[in-house]
Amino acid sequence: MRKVSHNKNVEKLCFSTTYKSQLPFDLPARPLLIVISGPSGAGKDAVLTRMKELGYPLEYIATVTTRTRRANERDNVDYHFVSEEKFHAMIKNKELLEWANVYGNWYGVPYEPVKQALEKGQDIIIKVDVQGAATIKKILPQAVFIFLMPSSMDELAMRLKQRHTELPFDLALRIKSAEEEIKELSLFDYIVVNKQDKIDLAVSDIGVIITAEKRRVSPREINLE
Repeated sequence: MRKVSHNKNVEKLCFSTTYKSQLPFDLPARPLLIVISGPSGAGKDAVLTRMKELGYPLEYIATVTTRTRRANERDNVDYHFVSEEKFHAMIKNKELLEWANVYGNWYGVPYEPVKQALEKGQDIIIKVDVQGAATIKKILPQAVFIFLMPSSMDELAMRLKQRHTELPFDLALRIKSAEEEIKELSLFDYIVVNKQDKIDLAVSDIGVIITAEKRRVSPREINLE
């Protein structure tokens, strides 16, 4: 049997060429706002990191949070880490598009970077929990909503255990929350399964979704006031 090699540079080039190719006629080009959500442990951060590595031409909006930074995380790259006082000041000053308290910590999407990217015509991708996705759906229903999930609840539990960041009680709470969040699939436009050690397949699926959205006869139009 002939072995087929997989060249990551070719994958990157193929996506870039498809994504940027021009359609006939002078069709309007409108930026996309892509919302990635899903249960804790589904691999949202890992998928976004891989998309950056492969050169997906998107504006990646970092979430603001009050939780403690983990050892492998970078401030202003993975998240914007702030104090609770700063976070509540941002709410008061209307600097957040949406915000929520998740497992005792505050998370929010900064408003200004989203606004600036849309004004430049840049496609945006943001990561939020399911509660945050529901809020954005009410504010910006024309966004593209993608639900990222593992192949099974057993796999999700295994991933959460491997992180070594939750106590047994917290782990059980997150698994229970994941079961409830999966019931909210009707909020989303697409489902992407992120299987263990198959992250490139999940990234490729997201790339296909973006390309399809760029080919819509009636493009989505984001109106951020």
